Amino acid sequence: MRETFPESQRRVQRRRSGLGLAFLLAALQMVQPTFFCRAQENKIVHPADPQILGALRQVSAERIQQTIDKLVSFGTRSTLSAQDEDSIKAGKGIGAAREWIKSEFERYSKDCGGCLEVKTDSFLEPPANRIPKPTQITNIYAVLRGTDPKQADRIVLVTGHYDSRNSDNANITDPAPGANDDGSGTAVSLECARVLSKLKFPATIIFLTVAGEEQGLNGSKHFAEMAKQQGWKIEAILNNDIVGGDRSPQQDPTVVRVFSEGLPNASTEADMRRIRTLGLESDSPSRELARYVAEVWRTYPGSVKPAPVFRLDRFLRGGDHYSFNLQGFAAVRFTEFREDYNHQHQNVRTENGIEYGDLPKFVNFDYVGEVARLNAATLAMLASSPGAPARVRMLTKELENDTHLTWEASSGATGYEVLWRATTSPDWEHVQTVGTTSATLKVSKDNVIFAVRAIDGAGHRSLPMVPEPER
Repeated sequence: MRETFPESQRRVQRRRSGLGLAFLLAALQMVQPTFFCRAQENKIVHPADPQILGALRQVSAERIQQTIDKLVSFGTRSTLSAQDEDSIKAGKGIGAAREWIKSEFERYSKDCGGCLEVKTDSFLEPPANRIPKPTQITNIYAVLRGTDPKQADRIVLVTGHYDSRNSDNANITDPAPGANDDGSGTAVSLECARVLSKLKFPATIIFLTVAGEEQGLNGSKHFAEMAKQQGWKIEAILNNDIVGGDRSPQQDPTVVRVFSEGLPNASTEADMRRIRTLGLESDSPSRELARYVAEVWRTYPGSVKPAPVFRLDRFLRGGDHYSFNLQGFAAVRFTEFREDYNHQHQNVRTENGIEYGDLPKFVNFDYVGEVARLNAATLAMLASSPGAPARVRMLTKELENDTHLTWEASSGATGYEVLWRATTSPDWEHVQTVGTTSATLKVSKDNVIFAVRAIDGAGHRSLPMVPEPER
């Protein structure tokens, strides 16, 4: 059965204007209570989950500092550095870092009664441009299995790379502290594992750390290909790379950039034609994930706000999320607002009064803690939500101004929301609650972008799905 909602029952969120309080009260009287959620600067905001709030309070900047200091203590974490038993025992090189990260995941698992499955993804990378000889690369990850048999195959993932480098990528002996790049991202993955492993979620969360990023995204490439080949249903990847909030005068410690691809890198020519025809150049799964991160922050606000950047990555640069994008997964990258290149990919030294090197002294640990909270909140919301609606369709058999939408039911859903926004708007602006798997809205499909998402009884919301036309 299709539900039809007249104009007076649509929930429309507007910016405050000169019309004043009287207009706002009149508008609210036209809205059914079950459709209401709070508006903030024309944004969609939802009530917070007390369980998630409790977990976020456990995120510790002090623990993050301890993690980054420990990673720096290995001297260098170059992918090409030592992995032999003697070096591991001496606590030097990437092999020692690998074993320590693994032991941290195992410690978290012990604290939660064995709730984490700690695994490694190890492979031999053949010689290449930045790899002079066959090199073992190992990714370490922990799996928090979902508790709902119908949803446990849904996966959300957070990652950071634990390898580092100095001025010369082939230099495997001089210090390469990598406190910010990417000890900070590794610390985010570990801290998310520590605080979220104490909770239960319907869907599965993977906490990942990869190596080989500085050599050419080798670790993430191998992991993403493995996930694709094995048919993993990864719905979202949060990549954290350079999220240390470098303490430079030009830094904005209140902002973290969230990069997302527009046209999906995994698109075929047919996909590209469809995207252009429908005007969905800014509605890739990764871009919807970036919008979701921004919406999560409005529900669980902190002192560091996500700033979506509608670009794959920083200009002409890349990161591990790209490996997942190539396999068709939705993935975004978190990066501090302004990088200081004196503190990235540099030998530790002082020249002309300028300090070089990626040292802990330049990391803002409170900032990393806020980024970790944002990641943890996003992971928890996604893993708590029902699966996104499947086969979302916009019926286009007739030429008409009304818009008819249908979709398949989602496991765990108690309702759905139809979202829409102006084609020029970066964020969803309007939302309509729906009790069935279809809806008719008196809004012209010509002028807006639509999407549908699932909701459960506690208000957790899935990623939105943009409809395909059906004649």
